[in-house]
Amino acid sequence: MSASLIDSHCHIPMINMESGTEAIIDEAKNNGIEHMLCASIDLDDYPEILALAEKYDEVSASVGVHPNSKVRDEPEIDQLVKLAQNPNVIAVGETGLDCLHSEGNLDRQRERFRIHIKAAKKSKKPLIVHSREAKNDVMRILEEEDADTVGGVMHCFVDDWETAKKAIDLGFYISFSGIVTFKNATELKEVAKLLPIDKMLIETDAPFLTPMPYKEKQNRPACVRYVAEHIAELRRESYESIACNTSQNFYTLFNNKYE
Repeated sequence: MSASLIDSHCHIPMINMESGTEAIIDEAKNNGIEHMLCASIDLDDYPEILALAEKYDEVSASVGVHPNSKVRDEPEIDQLVKLAQNPNVIAVGETGLDCLHSEGNLDRQRERFRIHIKAAKKSKKPLIVHSREAKNDVMRILEEEDADTVGGVMHCFVDDWETAKKAIDLGFYISFSGIVTFKNATELKEVAKLLPIDKMLIETDAPFLTPMPYKEKQNRPACVRYVAEHIAELRRESYESIACNTSQNFYTLFNNKYE
């Protein structure tokens, strides 16, 4: 592989491989993946994610509570800020809103989202935003909380071009997962074609959302190259261009660890 890649969002502890974490990291490196951001979904899993980031130079961590995570105690701003101070933590989240997998009133999710935005601003680390069938609400809250002062990434983006443009205007990058390779992702493929290359990231969201043609198998960071290959085909650009630009974008956004 002539150009290195970065998996900007994965969940390594959730990947079920009998050979263990070392094999996951080695497989990624052997496929040209030079770095992986392992995203937190609750504070119970955070210590394990942080331990991975401390052990492997190829792994960084985030700290946050997923909108669908059921927790005994809601995260507090100062708590998140304190945990985000670790130099191996380069982002706050994943956070956001999820109407697809939720029922009833979303006020709890909205308040949790606002807490994460405030914590990101206070810690001066970018946000990782999860949005499922909630684009208008998500964008409204980002605007109301002045999230443009910290920026971040719209992880596993699945919305339309208008939403992508609004996110870019707020200083956010757009990250594509294996969903962009799915045959029925027509609108998303158009976003991938239109998006300025300097605002693009790629990810696996492993172990979920395995790219085609391996959709029935468990996803792993090594599979991010299939996302890069598909986007290169869509845009009629070289694989090397997608790899180099998305990697540089990652380092530009998450510069707290690398400056």
